[in-house]
Amino acid sequence: MYTNESIDSVISLYSDMVYRLAFSHTGSKSDADDIFQEVFLKLIDCTTPFQSEEHRKAWLIRVTINCCNQLWRSAWRRHTVPLDHLPEESEETIFPQESALFCALQKLPAKDRDLIHLFYYEQLSVREIASILSQRESTIRSRLTRTRQKLKSILEEDN
Repeated sequence: MYTNESIDSVISLYSDMVYRLAFSHTGSKSDADDIFQEVFLKLIDCTTPFQSEEHRKAWLIRVTINCCNQLWRSAWRRHTVPLDHLPEESEETIFPQESALFCALQKLPAKDRDLIHLFYYEQLSVREIASILSQRESTIRSRLTRTRQKLKSILEEDN
């Protein structure tokens, strides 16, 4: 379905969005790299035509979230013991000027981090998020309110 040129243009258009969402969800550069690769491989294999560019964007967001969730559910992940934080690309590089915020976001559950990321970093509307996550707009609004309150209390505790 895709030519080399068309897949290159899609990757250049959405690479930052997919990578930031994967990194936000996993908190790990190596896991985000794996998810990034998997998402775009799924796009190459996708045979369903997209109705619009917004449809493609929503599909990429949904697939990224699904890949992140799949990573967390994998048997390999459940049976590993994390090493101490290794020096790799820091969150300041991916989320510049916001490392305190990044640390606070990492204390939130993954589904709340996804919601914050989609609303603030990807600047999607409540309606778009509701459509992507297959939830009601009112549910998304109330989840956003609760997540903001959680984030505020985490930031206040850290200060």
